[in-house]
Amino acid sequence: MATVKPRQRRTPRHEVRDRVLAAAARVFADRGFAAASIDEVAAAAGFTKGAVYSNFGSKDELFFALLDEQIATRTALVTELSADPPADPGDLVRAAGDRLTAAMAGNREWQLLFLEYWLRALRDEPTRRRFVEYRRELLTSLTSAVADLLGDAGITDPAPARELVLLAIGLSNGLALEELPAPGTVPAGLLGDALAAYLVRPRPAAR
Repeated sequence: MATVKPRQRRTPRHEVRDRVLAAAARVFADRGFAAASIDEVAAAAGFTKGAVYSNFGSKDELFFALLDEQIATRTALVTELSADPPADPGDLVRAAGDRLTAAMAGNREWQLLFLEYWLRALRDEPTRRRFVEYRRELLTSLTSAVADLLGDAGITDPAPARELVLLAIGLSNGLALEELPAPGTVPAGLLGDALAAYLVRPRPAAR
């Protein structure tokens, strides 16, 4: 009597995607974005190259998916403050800045990858256009989230939310550059203090 082989379990698509993304993060960190190949990502994930391409059309698609994960994680760190926000708006943004600083300090590999891709976008026009459009959408989304958070603290003017998001992004990127070659350079409360000082500064009267 012929032996019936058990059917192999088909890996769910969401699991394939998650494993490919995790592998891409490791390979990009080890090899750099430019030097890494889809073949290496597939091998690290334990799948064929076809499995990678069935979920992501290119290395750039992998990068933007990883960027989505990073943004979602850091946005959650800030919006979680709405569950029990400090009464003072300055303390609120200071706490948000401290959380972002901790996330930056604990993720050196991502900072290296982001810096490499930033330089790639500056040198390649199609990549730059896509990167700029992505960041424009990101700014809109984050501004909405921060506006809701500030609204809970009694600040309803939408201008500070957009300004704070721009400042947080710019300072975070700059401080990350300082932190990369010399970990521990950036004081834990620096970003939060800067954001709080900007929020509570005297604003010029409208003309």
